[in-house]
Formats: sequence, C-alpha cells, structure tokens
Amino acid sequence: MTYRLSKHARQEIERRRIPLALLEAVIARPDQVITEKAAVKAHQSRCEIGGKMFLLRVLVDDSVEPAVVVTAYRTTKIEKYWRTR
Repeated sequence: MTYRLSKHARQEIERRRIPLALLEAVIARPDQVITEKAAVKAHQSRCEIGGKMFLLRVLVDDSVEPAVVVTAYRTTKIEKYWRTR
C-alpha cells in the first residue's frame, strides 16, 4: 500500500518510539484490519517489543490517494481491540 504520514502521525510515531520498519510491516501485512470510522481502518498486529507483547495499531485513511496514516500507537490492552471473528 502506498501511504504518507500525517504531521500528527509523524509526531506520535517519534514520541512513542515506534520503529518505522515495524509500522511499515503492520501496514503491509497486518494480522487484522478493522473499520474504525468511515474511511479510517485500524491495521493491527501483535508484536513483541522489548520482551513484552503489544498490539500495534496503525490508523489509516484509505479514502484518499495515497492513503494517509492518521496515527499509530501500541497498547498492552490487546483484548480490548482484538476481534476474534
């Protein structure tokens, strides 16, 4: 997928110390893609970071070309966001 980072996403990725290679891997091959709001989809994968399991969520607006990464974050609350069906 061709994408660009919004200014907010760039700031948050840097602030949250999310490696760009990991973000790109989740965008390219997410474990799940969940529709959040209208055209925004959460590309998410479980990842081990620093010996701890996290869910990395990358929120992407794919209604424009190229798609825009709105924000990205990692959370330990995997069960809150993970869809089993």
